Amino acid sequence: MSEHRLQFGSKEIIFKLEYQERKSLGITVHPDRKVTVKAPAEAPFEKVLEKVRKRAPWILKQQSYFLSFEPLSPPRKYISGESHLYLGRQYRLKVYESPKEEVKLKRGFLEVYTADRSKAKKLVLEWYREHAEVKFREIAGKWIARFKKYDVEPSALVIKWMDKRWGSCTPKGKIILNIELMKAPKGCIEYVVVHELCHLKHYNHSAAFFELQTREMPQWMKWKDRLERLLAQV
Repeated sequence: MSEHRLQFGSKEIIFKLEYQERKSLGITVHPDRKVTVKAPAEAPFEKVLEKVRKRAPWILKQQSYFLSFEPLSPPRKYISGESHLYLGRQYRLKVYESPKEEVKLKRGFLEVYTADRSKAKKLVLEWYREHAEVKFREIAGKWIARFKKYDVEPSALVIKWMDKRWGSCTPKGKIILNIELMKAPKGCIEYVVVHELCHLKHYNHSAAFFELQTREMPQWMKWKDRLERLLAQV
């Protein structure tokens, strides 16, 4: 498999090319935004390049779509004065010295109590995890029940920290949600849940996939946009 580059306007498309015994050329944009092209063994490279150029608008659109599932958070120091998001709202962090370790929301502040300020990060992350376990299962449960009419149900719901995705659906039907989503409004969380549930019925982003997603959540584009704007905020 060889790597190639294609300039399309101001954008550069990097793709990996593999020749196979097949009749037609196939292009896949993966969730990590990497592009693979599988071409017939006898296809001239110029023809392959021409077809990739013709599909360039679609490739860039797919990459942009997957970008909305990549949370981008700047490094945090977990010190008083920092701004942290919870369910779409901004809260100012306050760290207090206290023999009792706890985290709580209070009048626009995310308050951390600890005898060791270096533990503030660990306490905040654990607080997010605990809330995600409750909130995500509550939100997802309603949608999972709703999707049973399509004869689909996730094999498991996993909630954990993820580096590159807001959520994912494995080939075995396991839905994974990123704890980082606790920073987003409820509608954004629902959008990711619905998106992954639609993958249980249609694994690829086909027309049928988007038709199902729109049928179940007509305003999904609104929440997708909110999620994308969140990237610049966190």
